[in-house]
Parts: sequence; structure tokens; C-alpha cells
Amino acid sequence: MMENIDLFEQVEHGYANNDGLKLHYVTMGSGPLLIMIHGFPEFWYSWRGQIPALAQHFRVVALDLRGYNRSDKPKGVDQYKMALLVSDIVALIHHFGQEKAIIVGHDWGGMISWATAIFHPEMVERLIICNLPHPRALARELAHNSQQQQNSQYARNFQEEDAHKHITVDGLLEWIADPAVRQRYREAHGRSDIEAMLNYYKANYPREPYEYTEAEGSKQLIRMPVLMIHGLDDWALLPGALNDTWQWMERDFTLVTIPDAGHFVQQDASELVTRSMLMWLHR
Repeated sequence: MMENIDLFEQVEHGYANNDGLKLHYVTMGSGPLLIMIHGFPEFWYSWRGQIPALAQHFRVVALDLRGYNRSDKPKGVDQYKMALLVSDIVALIHHFGQEKAIIVGHDWGGMISWATAIFHPEMVERLIICNLPHPRALARELAHNSQQQQNSQYARNFQEEDAHKHITVDGLLEWIADPAVRQRYREAHGRSDIEAMLNYYKANYPREPYEYTEAEGSKQLIRMPVLMIHGLDDWALLPGALNDTWQWMERDFTLVTIPDAGHFVQQDASELVTRSMLMWLHR
């Protein structure tokens, strides 16, 4: 896997405002607006393998979600409800003087991307999702797939009141092998708020008893072209949730599965993910 440590010196930093909340981002390139949204427990650098190549064709903007790195960290679980997270993306699009953008998301960034597409379809030109099933598919698997229920125990643990007291920065970095990259994350997490990170789970992750009804899916149709890229070795989000995703699509849907990649697919298979994105965006 290729790492571009010098990316820190190549990007331009900035802040967008959402009703008084400051959102840090980095940007690179010019062209149509393309927004990249990281997940847990990361920051904008999650997309280090994709930003330079995409920036040759797009105005790439990689966000620090609220609670992370240099973005503001409001207190309270309610400050991390999905409607507010979506409003951050709307504010970011408007910050760049645009009415719509290509949206790319991973993990919680993927969930926010789905929600933005569902509730503001007019603002999403195209949608790219890395390792986060459609919300209805995840709900279905949590209701009916015992292995997914078991593998989601970590999320239920994160929903406990004092969960942040049992998590350390070192624990959040265990999955990063490259020491230089790990140091970048250590610095970012030193500026982040672990309690805020877990508020995403407390405010939005489905809680037991898990329920699923087919009828609700009709309210969550996706009206723009979608590319999903999923590392099949993801232990947290099992590939069974990919089944029947097309039933929630009103436009063309492309699925790329990568057998030897895990949850952090954009890093585990960086070049393939970048190539897939570019091919799909330029077809």
C-alpha cells in the first residue's frame, strides 16, 4: 500500500461554518466539487490514497467530521444526530458556492452520505460508498442475521454511557501498521474528542431490539447513480448486507467487492479503490 506522507504539505486547509460550528477541511485540485467524508476513528487523512489522483479531475474537499481533529467538538449526544451531520455536508457544499456535489463516504461518513442522498437528493450529483451498507440493509441484517448481531457488539459497547473512559488513543491506532501514518493519526486524535466520536453510535446506531420492516425502505430510495466499494474481509459490516441493495436504487448501481480488503478498504486496496472511482466517474 502506497502512503503519501507529503500530502500534508500539498493540500490547502480551510474552515466552513454551519450555524456557528466550524468544520475543518482540506482541499486540492479544481473542477467539479467532490466531497470526501471519513468514518470512525479517522480524519480527513483517511483518503490519502485517493486525494491526489482525484484532484487531477475534481475540486476535492476532505472533511474532518465534527468531533474530529481540527473541527469543532460540540458537547452532548444530540449534537451528533444524523440531521445535524447531514446539515454539515449541506453547509460545506454551500461554502464552496455550489448547489450539488459528488459525495464519497466511508463508515460513518458512508452513513452520512446515504442520509444526504436520501434527504437532499437534489444536492448529490453522484454517490460513492466505501464499506457501509444502505441503512435499510444494515437494519435488515441486524434484525435477522445473528452473526451480524454478534459482530456489532462493539457498537453496543460504544453506546454505553461511559464508554469513552475505556478507550485510549493507542487503542484506536492498533489497526495502523505504518509508523509514519500512525503518528499522523496520533496527532489528530490528540486534537479529537473520543466521547464525541462515540456519540455517533449513541445518537444513530440501531439499538436492540432490532426491527426491520420492508415498507420503510420505500422512503429511502436513492435517486442518483451509486458506486459501492466493499472490502469483503470487513468483520464489523458483513457482506450479507450487500444483498438486494438494488431494490433501493432508482438509478444505475455499481458494486465492486474486494476479497482481500477489510473495513478500511480505501487504504487496504488503495490503488484499486482509486482506479475504480476514476473509471466510474469518467464513464
